[in-house]
Amino acid sequence: MKVLVTGGSGFIGSHIVDKLIQDHHEVLAVDDLSTGHKSNLNEKASFVHCCINSSEFQKAVESFKPEAIIHQAAQVSVQKSIHDPLKDEEINIRGSLNVIECAKKYGVKKIVFASTAAVYGNPVSLPIGLAHPIQPLSPYGLSKFTVEGYLKLTSELHGISYTILRYANVYGPRQDANGEGGVIAIFAEALSKGTAPKIFGDGEQTRDFVYVEDVAAANVKALEAGENTTLNISSNDKISINELFFLMNEISGSSFQPDYQAERSGDIRESVLSNEESKKVLNWEPVVSLPKGLQLTMDHYKKTLQ
Repeated sequence: MKVLVTGGSGFIGSHIVDKLIQDHHEVLAVDDLSTGHKSNLNEKASFVHCCINSSEFQKAVESFKPEAIIHQAAQVSVQKSIHDPLKDEEINIRGSLNVIECAKKYGVKKIVFASTAAVYGNPVSLPIGLAHPIQPLSPYGLSKFTVEGYLKLTSELHGISYTILRYANVYGPRQDANGEGGVIAIFAEALSKGTAPKIFGDGEQTRDFVYVEDVAAANVKALEAGENTTLNISSNDKISINELFFLMNEISGSSFQPDYQAERSGDIRESVLSNEESKKVLNWEPVVSLPKGLQLTMDHYKKTLQ
């Protein structure tokens, strides 16, 4: 299958490209390299350096003629979305609409879209299932949910199928320690440099961490399954930030104490997503345990920071 991956040089996108190449798909990665890195990209993939809002992106879709688009490109910082909601809208809503318009114009059959647990806001019950109320606490969560609505409407009006994947906290090699949602990357970089990581709030907030290669596998599965469906991609398991800190301390052979900072606005207190529907619909489940994934991530940071 011919597959275009937006954000294909980024953290998650580059792992999706790797999985597509491994499964013998023909791949075009598109990335403006604002947060992605060309060094992440599989050498067997084609590449176009452009923004999803640009005319160059339209030309790339017209030339490549993909059968499917896996749409990963996004502004992913909750805090940046709060401070600059117009920039968040420009990338996440208008950029996604340009992807959708190009898909309509050039005969793309399916869009797989990276959404987020941030659409749910603070949970009324755990684990968070697909029937949970939508109540985002940030423009980022709202912009992602807005695109979900556009995809559903596009399917009804124009017949382009979609699968929406709402990610829990994704982690693993190639994650930017400066990126939002990258607490594991931030901890890994700090520990690799021999400094104590900062924790915002009391550290008792919980998160559901899923390894990036498991997320990549779910995206590739979604090319041929889960038509016009929304799914949670998660480990279905929670851990507190304090527990995570001490586990990573142990893995790295460090003995730091956490450096607590003031709690940030827009942060969700508890989050764990139910992945039961994803297991059935995609015939998928996460296979990398948190300790194993953390070890792989720490090994990556130690290697890259040498």
